[in-house]
Amino acid sequence: MPETSSRTAGFGESVIRRMTRVALEHGAINLSQGFPDFDPPEELTRALANAAPKGPHQYAITWGAANFRKALAEKQRRFMGIPVDPEKNITVTCGSTEAMMAAMMSVTNPGDRVIVFSPFYENYGADAILSGAEPVYVPLVPPDFNFDRERLREAFKQRPKALILCNPSNPSGKVFSREELEYIAGLAEEFDVWVITDEVYEHIVYDDSLTGGPAGDPAGGHVYFAALPGMEKRTISCSSLSKTYSITGWRLGYTIADEKTTDIIRKVHDFLTVGAAAPLMEAAVTALGFPQSYYDGLLALYTKKRDVFLGALDRAALRYTRPRGAYYVLVDIGEFNGSDDTRFCEWLAKEVKVAAVPGSSFFREPVNHLIRFHFAKKEETLAAAGERLAELRNVWAKRGYS
Repeated sequence: MPETSSRTAGFGESVIRRMTRVALEHGAINLSQGFPDFDPPEELTRALANAAPKGPHQYAITWGAANFRKALAEKQRRFMGIPVDPEKNITVTCGSTEAMMAAMMSVTNPGDRVIVFSPFYENYGADAILSGAEPVYVPLVPPDFNFDRERLREAFKQRPKALILCNPSNPSGKVFSREELEYIAGLAEEFDVWVITDEVYEHIVYDDSLTGGPAGDPAGGHVYFAALPGMEKRTISCSSLSKTYSITGWRLGYTIADEKTTDIIRKVHDFLTVGAAAPLMEAAVTALGFPQSYYDGLLALYTKKRDVFLGALDRAALRYTRPRGAYYVLVDIGEFNGSDDTRFCEWLAKEVKVAAVPGSSFFREPVNHLIRFHFAKKEETLAAAGERLAELRNVWAKRGYS
């Protein structure tokens, strides 16, 4: 047989998705892959039911149905505070995963360098490699996951083409402060670098004190990188509807960029996937018109879930870093086995019946003492997981690894 592509030689399967299969195999509560076990808003599911018989059922415009882009532009203008033209600035993609890939392929050439903060969502390094680029990793240092400014400057001195910024961050729950973002913006301007943002958790920010968001800020304190002075023209903003409206299976993402860059992204997107699902875009227009009260309620919902789950971790005497955004928490399992987090997660799913993701899958550095849970679950699911985690030490003492 002829050889396959060398660019995939270092790839393994998604650890997150594999842990979902492990959870199913052992009947564990799945706190690994970050999707809710509760329904989307009722208005949204009704809109989907209406779209089912009526359609549209054929291809939409490649870069997104006109009414969907119009509704999305109106929503994002309100939150981002910058002009967003549905005809010139938006490309609708098959989830934010495609949005990131299309953005990367649109601005990088083979041999370019791309800065990636570590820990990182597992796709980012792969996106760079598939684009023919070389990732340059800059550590975010636990427990606060701050970065060393001189180390970041040294990375910029390598003349990267782009930097990937996930804010709020998966997996750490970090929210970059306004001061940190302004420092990154200054380097991007100085070294003429693109910034590709992943802002899917834009409406789940618990701590406004970091961002300097004014009272009543419709974005809930989230600072959109593109809205910083001078950054609109060098930022590709990537996001999706998945987390905001609890529709991870709908795979509706998007990019927002200047007109020239959007034209290139649309060409890449066309050859990657052609277009997002027409009936789902039709139904999702309803969600994009939700009032501010919906986003206030979403934040209150996840604040309560966070408090419920962190309370369970406290009762289980497990150490963790308190997330300031998104719906993940990194837990320190060094006291059990600090050298093999993958084996620990498999043991946890099998013996304690709670599934997590080994932290090593998110770090470039040799970090093996952290695991990631998510808390986008019903409160009763989180309570059940908490009861099981409370028995973790007893189970470990009796069985340990077997």
